[in-house]
Amino acid sequence: MGLYDILSVVLALIAVLAMILLSRNGWQFVTKFGANRSRMGSIAIESTLTLDPKRRLRVIRWEGQQILLLTGGANDLVLASNFPFPDTASSMVVEEQAP
Repeated sequence: MGLYDILSVVLALIAVLAMILLSRNGWQFVTKFGANRSRMGSIAIESTLTLDPKRRLRVIRWEGQQILLLTGGANDLVLASNFPFPDTASSMVVEEQAP
């Protein structure tokens, strides 16, 4: 074995160990020192209402804005944005009106 062969084996071993560590930690180490997370913005599905087997209404929060989407049809539609969305506790209260 020459020097080139030993160097190839060592580099291959380092590459395999790096792949094992990255897959084991789920890229947490890379993202920690990588791109700035505050620039990326956050997105979350707040709630989902199933209308039929194909279509759903979804409330999505993105960078402090709330967006109401209708998904699953021929086209996805934005129905509303920046609307007041009640808390789940207050939406559970049903007021009865006198006839």
